Amino acid sequence: MFTVTEAAQKEIAKFFENRPVSTIRVFLNSGGCGGPQLAMALDEPKDGDTHYTVAGMEYIVETEFLNNAQPLVVDFKETGFAIDSSLKLQSACSSCGTQGSCCS
Repeated sequence: MFTVTEAAQKEIAKFFENRPVSTIRVFLNSGGCGGPQLAMALDEPKDGDTHYTVAGMEYIVETEFLNNAQPLVVDFKETGFAIDSSLKLQSACSSCGTQGSCCS
């Protein structure tokens, strides 16, 4: 299951007002100091993707990831986009939300 809330749909439509419309990938960004996070980026479809059209926008999600993470919900809140899923993403450092050299 894949959902884009009305608030997110409005913000995505605003983003593309003066730009060419592109496909949006929802994915697990596993790199970086903050640990794994769900993210969105403009991308081209690949074999193994599941495709969704919501309010005229095309979204793609790697099918195996989708099967493990669903339901996926893309929302927009005061601080920006938020993507929720059934995944339990953890960060271990209480001061900065990470574990590793950047926490010391």
